[in-house]
Amino acid sequence: MRLSVLDLAPVRTDQSSADALAATMRLAQLADGLGYTRYWVAEHHNVPSVAATSPAVLVAMIGAATSRMRIGSGGVMLPNHAPLAVAEQFALLEAAHPGRIDLGVGRAPGADPVASMVLRGPVGRGERDVDAFPDHLDDVIALLGAAGVSVQLPDGAYILKSTPHALTAPRVFVLGSSLYSARVAATKGLPYAFGHHLFGEHTAEALALYRSEFVPSELTPEPVTLLTVNTVVAETRSEATALILPHLHLQARTAAGPPAGRLDLVDDAQRTTLTTDQGRVAQGELARALVGTPAEVLARLHELTSRFGVDEVMLNPVASAWRGTEPATAPGREATLRLLAEALP
Repeated sequence: MRLSVLDLAPVRTDQSSADALAATMRLAQLADGLGYTRYWVAEHHNVPSVAATSPAVLVAMIGAATSRMRIGSGGVMLPNHAPLAVAEQFALLEAAHPGRIDLGVGRAPGADPVASMVLRGPVGRGERDVDAFPDHLDDVIALLGAAGVSVQLPDGAYILKSTPHALTAPRVFVLGSSLYSARVAATKGLPYAFGHHLFGEHTAEALALYRSEFVPSELTPEPVTLLTVNTVVAETRSEATALILPHLHLQARTAAGPPAGRLDLVDDAQRTTLTTDQGRVAQGELARALVGTPAEVLARLHELTSRFGVDEVMLNPVASAWRGTEPATAPGREATLRLLAEALP
């Protein structure tokens, strides 16, 4: 079973951004030593509970602190950026860490409407950029290649390259949680990472569509599938259930409106009562997550891979912490990765 890590660099109420990033660096180094396949960071903007605003910067930091596992984005939200800028950033990362860089790209904004507008420029451009996602994806892939892209100007061709002399290129993945993203990945012959940690309603349908419509490519001759899932592993089920409670409350509050502050500590979440609607959201999140002892979560992992037939599961460790925890650490998230790795046969 291939296991990887998705890290949103969560920010607890007892943490500054610097603390959250320090905890992420510790977690990445632990994952590297434990044998996880890859470590991805996401892109979110103007979200108080998430420090991951710039995947390329975080990947560079993690790459410098690790040596073995693949590292990358899960993902870069392509409509927010010019394709050349994305290609240049990840080509440089690949030059610095050859054979280790993944570029996962998504079509979602990863931001609220105001932040999206500021990121993308003039009002109205955002919709066009979202609609142009497949074309921009082609541009990124071409720019990452050794030949670059030929732009036809009135006086002749102009060659654009992401780096002057690229020897290798990052591996490109399509991220998504819909049939649209599955079809884009399939028709372009790219690996597909499904965000099961976000939405679980269409997981089986999207993966089936991806496999049925997959067009083999030079780099991906057969379908390649990843599945992301929220995960908390602890010595006891009661401890794991307590550690995921702040995440459940945060998702329940956010579902009803704008991003709802930083991630609570366990102690504070235990004293908070959710509304009926919030409780329904929290229960849905809990049912889709992997929560429990190492043996329990390992059994659920086997069930997931069997049910959806995925090649790799990417764990999003969402454990919070108890009051008094050193702010620059995330012991619950570290325990999730360590206990599960130790439980593997």
